[in-house]
Amino acid sequence: MNGTSVLEAVHKTVTVDCTVEEAFRVFTAEAMSWWPVETHSIHGEKVKELVFEEREDGTIFEVAEDGATARWATVLTWEPPSRLVLAWEVNPASPGTEVEVRFSDEGGRTRVELEHRGWASEQDEERTAYDSGWDYVLGRYVDRL
Repeated sequence: MNGTSVLEAVHKTVTVDCTVEEAFRVFTAEAMSWWPVETHSIHGEKVKELVFEEREDGTIFEVAEDGATARWATVLTWEPPSRLVLAWEVNPASPGTEVEVRFSDEGGRTRVELEHRGWASEQDEERTAYDSGWDYVLGRYVDRL
């Protein structure tokens, strides 16, 4: 990053009671059923849809009630049902980061590992907020499953 130091990645792991395929599908195609848009989105409670284009170079964006859209990410790697990597671009005023999510079988349950990386040193406050934010967001995901 051009001489800029990089902060440690955020690492989160949860285990859910379902197959790897279902865990991946709910995380992606059914994100609106668990993502806390009221607190973790651009348009807040006005979000009516989350669009997750399920392919490399696809985008993830929210659609508000008035039709306004806001981009969240670009899909860098699409390997259903085991892995996806996103160029996380929610805040256009801040350097982009990368989110990798891996899904693995744990004897009938699914282990979901999230790594949010690529934080520049000037993003220390943002990284700290995401560290606790991912706990809340993934808690909603676990509750959904």
